[in-house]
Amino acid sequence: MSNDLAGQVREGEVRALARAISMVENGHPAAAVLLAALFPHAGRSLVVGLTGPPGSGKSTLVDRLTARLRRDGKTVGIVAVDPSSPFSGGAILGDRIRMQAHAGDDGVFIRSLATRGHLGGLTAATGQVLTVLAASGKDVILLETVGVGQGEVEVVDAADVSLVVLGPGLGDEVQALKAGIMEIADVFVVNKADREGVDRVVAEIESMLSLGPPGGRPRPVIVKTVATEDRGVDELWAAVEAFRAEADGRGALAARRRGQLRRQLEQTLQRRLLDRAQARVLTAEELERTVDRLESRRVDPLGAAEEVIKRMGL
Repeated sequence: MSNDLAGQVREGEVRALARAISMVENGHPAAAVLLAALFPHAGRSLVVGLTGPPGSGKSTLVDRLTARLRRDGKTVGIVAVDPSSPFSGGAILGDRIRMQAHAGDDGVFIRSLATRGHLGGLTAATGQVLTVLAASGKDVILLETVGVGQGEVEVVDAADVSLVVLGPGLGDEVQALKAGIMEIADVFVVNKADREGVDRVVAEIESMLSLGPPGGRPRPVIVKTVATEDRGVDELWAAVEAFRAEADGRGALAARRRGQLRRQLEQTLQRRLLDRAQARVLTAEELERTVDRLESRRVDPLGAAEEVIKRMGL
């Protein structure tokens, strides 16, 4: 079944894509076989991540970028990572309403994912979902992360180009930048540039950038957009392509992708080892007994972890 489904995904069949992503997101037993079949055919898409505070207009910007890419004849995958419903565990916002203009376009695939309590702006299955989309032959994948602001830095672990979207009137923009978002930006997007206060936001970013490129990276450019009016979108995409060409030329893009694969391996190994530990020696009852010992200070977390490792024979 997985091989048939993999073939359908590679042909870009919409229903097969939706089914494959659901299998991956829900941890279906056949997901591992499916991903193994698709992985050799991934890695060719350009993944562009969009992150930033709530209300900055990320969804509208994704919509306008998609329209821009479709005019160029490029196929697009959209992954919108949303907060989880506390009741169903599903994505609260679902497939973004603003993006539904593309719902009937076979060249665009839209999917919302739920964080399910995962911090950092992404979901634990994001990397695997990107593998499925890339294997389907999408030219560009737009990854919009949860609008949690300061903690939203994991997008750099998944994207080839990271866009940090800000806007006037969203509170203390400088504090958001200082919190770690600045270090991941390849391009700053100041959206809603028709509103009062946009020059102050640009000045704040320029002031932060004047301290020097983080880690010796090239200085990120700043692009002003009004996504609702489709203004600045062409300039934004030109900045994305310019960054990609420059990063590719100096080997930074290949290094970034290699680092992403390394982190995927480490994260997958951590999850699999924890699953094995819970299945073999750390049952729900045993976990509670261990927490009881931690609570009474009879053992420390490191010692408890070492006990589990020894019981696994590692």
